Amino acid sequence: MGKIYVITGSTSGIGKELVKIFASSPDNTVFAGYRNLAKIDNSLPQNVVHFYIDMTKRESIKQAAELIKTKTKKIDTLINVAGCVIAGPIEEIDTQRLRQQFEVNTFSHIEFTQNLIDILSGGRIINISSMASFGNFPFISPYCASKRALDIFFNAFALENHSNIKVISVKPGVIGTPLWEKSVELNIESLNSCEKYSKELDFIKINALKNATRGLTVDKVAKLIKKIDSTKNPKCSYTIGIDAKMAEILTLLPPDFINKIIRFGMKCRFK
Repeated sequence: MGKIYVITGSTSGIGKELVKIFASSPDNTVFAGYRNLAKIDNSLPQNVVHFYIDMTKRESIKQAAELIKTKTKKIDTLINVAGCVIAGPIEEIDTQRLRQQFEVNTFSHIEFTQNLIDILSGGRIINISSMASFGNFPFISPYCASKRALDIFFNAFALENHSNIKVISVKPGVIGTPLWEKSVELNIESLNSCEKYSKELDFIKINALKNATRGLTVDKVAKLIKKIDSTKNPKCSYTIGIDAKMAEILTLLPPDFINKIIRFGMKCRFK
């Protein structure tokens, strides 16, 4: 018997790969969410139902959920993939951009889940978090905070809900996806306009572009998610990638010691 999947962020990267994997079984139905409908992959099989969703607009989130509920009475697995990266030094970053970071990476997923809750009973929610959830990486603290908040809110939901809905957080390290190029494009003005931290921000920009072609491959993360989905009693959190595992280990150390390590690393890179 097939399963019903809802996947946001289906345009590229992990979301796109997950749609392909779950749609490969003809008994499944996969609802694939896109913000840019022009990028829909028309080669996908007929068991893929495309829907429009803009994670920055509450009305779009509500309409997407309503559309899904007109086509199915049950969701087996909701996979929250959509996200973005806001970068910059805290002393200069516009707080409106901080709000944008939380709207896309945190609040939109909560709101989408709330709108689907009545057909999620007994199902699963798999959130694509990040190793950034483990700590505070300088100059991308908005991204770190939004992913940490995502994990905290949904862990509370897992404890609170009366609908037997299981929540799983997947925390990958660096993945070679278009997210990095998009993040540079999204932050280009702030990365180029802060003279005080120009050396650090130039490094952040160059490193982000390098990340687009290195690190974990999308298929490795997608295969882990497929395995989690088929596991009878999955863990509440999975870490994948050497860098992510190192970040997780670092959380066991005293905060002052962690800060000393990070400051030393910054001194070596930015001198």
